[in-house]
Amino acid sequence: MKGTGLVLEGGGMRGVYTAGVLDYFMDKELYFPYVIGVSAGACNATSYLSRQRGRNRVVNIDFVRHPEYISYKNLLLKRKGLFGMDLIFDEIPKKHVPFDFEAFERATERFVIGTTDSETGLPVYFEKADHQEHILTVLRASASLPFMAPVIEYHGKKLLDGGVADPIPVKKAKADGNKRNVIVLTQNEGYRKRKTKMEWLARRVYQSQPGMSDVLLNRYKHYNETLDYIEELEKKNEVFVIRPKQKLDVGRAERNPVKLHALYERGIEDAMNVYEQLEEWLFLEKTN
Repeated sequence: MKGTGLVLEGGGMRGVYTAGVLDYFMDKELYFPYVIGVSAGACNATSYLSRQRGRNRVVNIDFVRHPEYISYKNLLLKRKGLFGMDLIFDEIPKKHVPFDFEAFERATERFVIGTTDSETGLPVYFEKADHQEHILTVLRASASLPFMAPVIEYHGKKLLDGGVADPIPVKKAKADGNKRNVIVLTQNEGYRKRKTKMEWLARRVYQSQPGMSDVLLNRYKHYNETLDYIEELEKKNEVFVIRPKQKLDVGRAERNPVKLHALYERGIEDAMNVYEQLEEWLFLEKTN
């Protein structure tokens, strides 16, 4: 599968859909030589690359009711952020649901994580090969939502959620030499993002960082243009897209484990239903 990449969208708790897709890929021992993800997509990718089937389900569903996992109290009163980043990126991988760092290190796949420079609003990408020892810090940066999490300072930059600057990094995957890509989206076909109603908040919070406020205000345009681009690539058979078939009843900060488990199972089911087509698409790539 040389020259074929796997591109993973973020989406907060909607990322459990991607977790289901990737677990099915692991069942089939399907691994891509190049993987790129942002935010929840990047987080899901790590357990996929470490071959830990089911770990994303446990982390994202079984822990969702933990008082520190999603806490508006922490956001509003303690100003620590909506998601418990210390819990998610320190305690869980090192103690509660151990991440297999050794298996991750052995994985030969090229892995790229997207973040956003909060001062310029531009995307910043980090390669596993160069930042393996600090992978949890890079993942935390990629998943740090604007307004809901503090910036992460790393390598001389102030970083936030990778989904802001490059929500579905298919162009980066192509620039890195992947002519064909499998893309896992966390919104249904036909979805388009609407213009934010929080313009005043973006300008106020990031008034000293005009690049960040600009990219936030124009995020809906960039996201929708990327979806248009992906649909054009689909027509050319240059990408294979896996996406939910119906509108999701799951929000970015969903805390209902029943809804999350149903979405996870939908990811498995959708991957299973299109797997034969995917194999044919991948085989076509081999014969061209």
